[in-house]
Amino acid sequence: MDCYDVVIIGAGPAGLLCGILCGTKGRSVCILEKGDGAGKKLLLSGSGKCNITHAGSIKDFLAHYGDKGRFVKPSLLNFTNADLMNFFEKRHLKTVEASDGKIFPETQSGRDVLGVLLEECKKRGVVIRYREPVQDIAKTPSGFEARTKNAVCRAGTAVMAAGGASYPSTGSSGDGYAFAEVLGHTIVEPGPALAPVIVRNYPFGNCAGISLADTKTAVYRNNKKVRDLCGDVLFTHRGLSGPGILDLSRYIRRTDALKVSLVKFDTKEDCEKDLIKEFTAEGKRTIKKCMSKYKVPQRILKRIFYLKGIPLDLNTASIDKKIRRVIVDNLMECPFVVESLGGYDEAMVTRGGVCCREINPNSYVASFRFGIIQG
Repeated sequence: MDCYDVVIIGAGPAGLLCGILCGTKGRSVCILEKGDGAGKKLLLSGSGKCNITHAGSIKDFLAHYGDKGRFVKPSLLNFTNADLMNFFEKRHLKTVEASDGKIFPETQSGRDVLGVLLEECKKRGVVIRYREPVQDIAKTPSGFEARTKNAVCRAGTAVMAAGGASYPSTGSSGDGYAFAEVLGHTIVEPGPALAPVIVRNYPFGNCAGISLADTKTAVYRNNKKVRDLCGDVLFTHRGLSGPGILDLSRYIRRTDALKVSLVKFDTKEDCEKDLIKEFTAEGKRTIKKCMSKYKVPQRILKRIFYLKGIPLDLNTASIDKKIRRVIVDNLMECPFVVESLGGYDEAMVTRGGVCCREINPNSYVASFRFGIIQG
């Protein structure tokens, strides 16, 4: 049996940095990693270039965490993006800002970021045990006991840094959820997030590759709006993707309805008024001619009108109220039914996990029914 002050499950960037900070304070630390190497997801981030953070005021980050902005606020303010950049620059790895605000190592290599973390662990005597998957964790009178096939590690403090279930090829399988549940935590159902959407009976396969800029997408569940968001939407061969869809995906569930606005009007009424104006300006014009004003990509427009049985060469004088309403509905709320989200092999992150109500965000301490796990 081996005894440490801190045992950490997972040698990703969170586990490594935690080990460094604990080691800096003189604690003995052991990291248990089931894979044969550390930081495998880190090496994938930013297409291998590793975008470690984002530029700007750390207070501006909070809005990007949805309804959990208040929860993460203490963590972000106590270790800011500037602190993280300073950490690496003090260790001779400079950072650069891309045009979109993302921060990368100057070398554009995730391996250099991982190298700094591993070197700092080494300097502080942090023990990293590879190929040591944790099989069980339990509360003891003096702390915690983590068991692997080959060892039993006891520590006063245990840290769950096992990550989510995304990118299972890197070794992620959601182990940490089971360990937390064993210790008494409530687990909010995990699922893929920052993931593309696969659409049921998708009719736009021939539109793959078309992108709509700054488009409003709304999520409906049981005919009630759950969330909406503006962002770029990409049509794929099986559904929707792009930054707007990826950001919204954390709120999307199977069988939800998505309504994508193809035109820039605040309301359907505004859209219909503008269409009436266009259609009545010259009755001999075709719908196709009138629709060119709204800059809807031709392939998408053709497909919508084909599906609705409306000829694009129809004269606008022949359009009645019923047809006009169909056009407005599909321009303002082009409908899609969600078959599923892209799987964990596509999702960038995992939603759900340990219930935030059971974590004190001000002290980074998770209170369990059977003890305390400190981060």
